[in-house]
Amino acid sequence: MTADTPEPPLPSPPFGTPEMPRVAVRGEARLEVDPEIARISVAVSARGKDRRSALQDLTRRNTDVLDLIKSYGDAVEKLETGAFSISPELTQRGRGERIRAYHGSVHITAELTDFTALGELTTRLADLELTRVTGPWWSLRPDSPAHGEARRRAVHEAVQRAREYAGALGAQLAALVELADLGAENAVPYGTPPVPGGMMRTAFAAATPETAAPALDLEPQRQTVHAQVNARFTMTPPQL
Repeated sequence: MTADTPEPPLPSPPFGTPEMPRVAVRGEARLEVDPEIARISVAVSARGKDRRSALQDLTRRNTDVLDLIKSYGDAVEKLETGAFSISPELTQRGRGERIRAYHGSVHITAELTDFTALGELTTRLADLELTRVTGPWWSLRPDSPAHGEARRRAVHEAVQRAREYAGALGAQLAALVELADLGAENAVPYGTPPVPGGMMRTAFAAATPETAAPALDLEPQRQTVHAQVNARFTMTPPQL
């Protein structure tokens, strides 16, 4: 190293010094925003004296549900079929095991982004034969801008708090040493069971056209987005 070559700066110690005190703060932000997605679960059932008749009824009802949901076009963002089952019901009389009937079920999940169609679709699904509707679960998309906004506000709050601490000592912030993101998360994380009050359940038997229920008026549940950060700063020497 020549005499003209500047020496590299020494690394900052992992703790404060009288000449360069450190201040550590936590920034928090909590936002309430409108949901972006509503998810409903549909369970279709069938019962028959033999396996074939149960499967035929289940297939027909499953097709009716899928066709109805697909008829809402772009309002439905995702449509998935989950668990399927067909099982015998055994008689409890006599010594031998005899099959009394067969029970079948299939579970369907739909995600909607158009909440104006949600109430009508939910009611029409509940009117179908041996169909149970559960939901809606309200949520945000994982890449929702609300998460980024909450993180920005948490950082701003951390900087403001550190400035207030430094100002109380007659000092000023000098540099940022560390910013640790603790994450931003929903009060009701996407895909998890909802908290009480966040879900509406409907389970109706089939209705005739004369007794069909009107479309449900569903109010979207606002979502809470929470962000936290830990921040450490250096500051000028305090005026004690």
